Amino acid sequence: MNRWILVASIFGATGVILGAFGAHALETRLAADQLASWQTAVQYHLIHSATLAALALLAVHRGRRIQLPAWLFSLGIALFSGSIYLLVLTGQHWLGPVTPLGGLCLIAGWISLATLGRTE
Repeated sequence: MNRWILVASIFGATGVILGAFGAHALETRLAADQLASWQTAVQYHLIHSATLAALALLAVHRGRRIQLPAWLFSLGIALFSGSIYLLVLTGQHWLGPVTPLGGLCLIAGWISLATLGRTE
């Protein structure tokens, strides 16, 4: 199995699980702003999981190397969404500065994706 398809599948499944967890288990336990942050984390998590899956399929069907955007998206999901999940669940404010680093990885992933559009 293509490694990136596996990674995208794991990210996608955990995104759905965490979205359902937020909607059902946390809905009555979190303040409105915390729930909104959780939903933002899930949204970015799932969008970038789907993008990673599309990249992995491109790699399989076109033989394109996708390492840089795939790593950047993966790191971005882990840092951006992961830090928000942990911040909401634990209240550890030191995690706050991690979130923008994850956002920068996601932006860099999109920029590096442009390099795949050039012809070889």
